[in-house]
Amino acid sequence: MLPPMTHTPITLSDALFTSTSAVTVTGLNVVDTELVYAFWGQLVIAVLIQLGGLGLMTFAVLIWSALGRPLGITQGTYLREDLNQTSYGKLTRLVWTILRIVVMAEVAGAMLLCLSFMPHHGLGPGLWHAIFHSVSAFNNAGFSTFSPGLTGYALDPVVNVVIPVLFIAGGIGYVVIADLYQRAFWRGWSLHTRMMMVGTAILIVGGVAMTAILEWDNPNTLAQYHSITARLTVAWFQGVTTRTAGFNSTDIAGLEDSTSFMYMILMIIGAGPTSTGGGLKVTTVFVMLLATWAFLRRRTEVTGFGRSIPLGDVLKAMALMAMASAVIVTAIFLLLISEGGDFVDIAFEVSSAFGTVGLSRAYTPELSEFGRAVIMVVMFLGRVGPLTLGFFLATRMVPRVRYPAGQVHLG
Repeated sequence: MLPPMTHTPITLSDALFTSTSAVTVTGLNVVDTELVYAFWGQLVIAVLIQLGGLGLMTFAVLIWSALGRPLGITQGTYLREDLNQTSYGKLTRLVWTILRIVVMAEVAGAMLLCLSFMPHHGLGPGLWHAIFHSVSAFNNAGFSTFSPGLTGYALDPVVNVVIPVLFIAGGIGYVVIADLYQRAFWRGWSLHTRMMMVGTAILIVGGVAMTAILEWDNPNTLAQYHSITARLTVAWFQGVTTRTAGFNSTDIAGLEDSTSFMYMILMIIGAGPTSTGGGLKVTTVFVMLLATWAFLRRRTEVTGFGRSIPLGDVLKAMALMAMASAVIVTAIFLLLISEGGDFVDIAFEVSSAFGTVGLSRAYTPELSEFGRAVIMVVMFLGRVGPLTLGFFLATRMVPRVRYPAGQVHLG
C-alpha cells in the first residue's frame, strides 16, 4: 500500500487479497497487476510468489542452515511432514537440492523468455517481464505483468514451450525431479514418482485433447484462428496450464460451459505433493481410483505398479477428498448467498482458488468484501491443504475401548 508500490492508491482489501493470492501462488486478481502496481509492487508480488512456491518451512531451513545452526528434532519433524519424507537424514540435502532446482529453472526460463519479451518491450522492461513470468510460471502462480495475460503471445513458440515446461516441472514436485535425475528410468522410480508421471501425462493429454474438441468451433476462443496449427497451439497451452499454473492465452470468460466444467475438475485435482501447486494432488486422486478398482475387483489390498498402498494412505486420501469437498461446496454456497450471479462463474472461481490456479471468468473484480474473504480462505486452504487444518484442530486420542464390528449397508 506504500506510494512507491502502486501507480494509483489501493485499499487494504486490495492489498490483502493480492498478498494472499501471491503467497498461495494462486494468481487471482481484484486489480490489474500491470496498470495498478509499479515495479516495486510487482517485485513484492514476485518475492511473495517465490516464498509461497518454495515453501516457508523450506525457506526457514535454508536460512537456518546458512547460519550454521543444526536442524533440531522439532524443526526436522515439521520439515519432514512438509516435504512428505519418512526419514530425517536427507532433509537438509533435499532442501538444498530444491534451491538448486529452483534457481536453475527460473534463471534458464528468464533467459529464454527474454527472446520473446525484449523485442516488444525493450531491454529493461523485457528483462523484468521475463524474470517475473519465469518466477510466476515455475511456482505455478499464474500472475502476469500483462493486463490481458499471455493472449498477446498465444502463438509465440518460445512462450508456448518455456512457460509450460516451467510450470509442469514445478507442478510435479521437487522429490519427483530429484528422482528422475538420480534414478534409472521406471525401474528405479519410487511408487510416488510413477504415479505422478503417469497421472500427469494422462491429465495433460486429456486436458489438451478435450480443450481442442470442445472449443474447436467456439468463435470466442479457438475458432478465432483460421489455421489448424494455431488452434492446436492455443489448445495445448490452455489445456496444460489449467490444472496448476493459471496463465491464459485465450478468453476464459468465453469458454463453453462444458469446457469450464472440465477445467474445474482439472483445477481441483491440482498438482503433485511437495510441489508449487495446490489442489487435491494427483497422487490423492490416483490412490482413490486404485482403491475403487480394488473394491470392484473384490480385493482387500490396494495395489499399484507392483506395490501395495498402506491402508493409512487410503484413509488419508479419503479424508482429504471429503474435507476438500466440504470446503468447495461451503464456499460455493456462501458466494451464491452473498454475491449472486451465474453459478458456473462462482463454481469456477472457487475451484480456481482451491486449486491455487488463478483462472477466472472475469468474476474476481466483482467480489464483495465478504466474497473476497471467502476466496482468500479457500486459496489458503488450497495451498496448505485441508488436512493441515484438520491435523491442527484435531487431538490424537488413543482408543481405550474396542467395539464389536457392526454392519453398514453402503451404495
